[in-house]
Amino acid sequence: MRWDHLGEEPAATAEPALFGTSAVRTRTFDTPEFRGITFHEVRARSILNRVPGASRMPFEWTVNPYRGCTHACVYCFARKTHSYLDLDTGLGFDSQIVVKVNAPELLRRQLASRRWQGAHIAMGTNVDCYQRAEGRYRLMPGILAALRDHANPFSILTKGTLILRDLDLLVQAAEVTEVGISVSVGFTDRNLWRTVEPGTPSPQSRLDVVRTLAEHGIGCGVLMAPVIPFLGDHPEQLRETVRAIAEAGATSVTPLVLHLRPGAREWFMAWLREHHPRLVGRYERMYADGAYAPTWYQRRITRQVHELADGFGIGPAHRGAARRIPEPDAPALTGPTQLTLL
Repeated sequence: MRWDHLGEEPAATAEPALFGTSAVRTRTFDTPEFRGITFHEVRARSILNRVPGASRMPFEWTVNPYRGCTHACVYCFARKTHSYLDLDTGLGFDSQIVVKVNAPELLRRQLASRRWQGAHIAMGTNVDCYQRAEGRYRLMPGILAALRDHANPFSILTKGTLILRDLDLLVQAAEVTEVGISVSVGFTDRNLWRTVEPGTPSPQSRLDVVRTLAEHGIGCGVLMAPVIPFLGDHPEQLRETVRAIAEAGATSVTPLVLHLRPGAREWFMAWLREHHPRLVGRYERMYADGAYAPTWYQRRITRQVHELADGFGIGPAHRGAARRIPEPDAPALTGPTQLTLL
């Protein structure tokens, strides 16, 4: 995928460079919340993305109105996708944001097509649709309204508190179709949060989202992701996080151990060398065989979290539940599964 493929009309040349196509408009905003961030506005030709057939996700279609993410999570697996656009997967991913400005109108048109069969649509599966940019571009209200008007089932995974801006639309949609909401909270340690998720709302603010949704009759699960080895996996840290999730009224909690795919791996390891150099060797050994932590470690974390969840009166999300969170593309485990979304 290149920049000239993002446009509503084919580019005049085959040049893949960022500014080689008239379909891209580049903007910056001199405001504190957007300082240092460049937005590349494109008019996409399609907004419904089909999940590859080999994927083990429990949904077939996604909508991603943005590429790149100002949440700047050092572990984000989606960093690799920026390289498809010839953009940097490190700081570039955090500060070069692609905005599909015609996403709402395009989705409404595609949902109205006779060929569309009303399949479940997942959002937040690549980058967060409620990242900071959404406060300016306001793409999600139009997207949610289109889904509501066509009674099309959908789910959202987010770290963004901005989702509460669209609470009325979510309530309206839930009256006519299946709506699944999940919030990602991997830990409640504020010091860890400030360094690994510097652009996100605090974990407590995210849990307030869970609480508010529950108060308005919208059940919300928590994807406890990522559990970060040696930094966020101490038994007391796990207990405190699950306790806070339970107190927020989450309908479920599903743990996910950190995984480091290409793109994310290099950026995370650079962060680790700067902030926790003593752990570099342990990580190199733990992830020596690939992107995933060893099966025994995943099982241990999953067991601990599920035991804690049972003690606090909540449990894991089950297949077919409203919160349609992706299943693993890691090797299958014989015990509880590991999810692979963030």
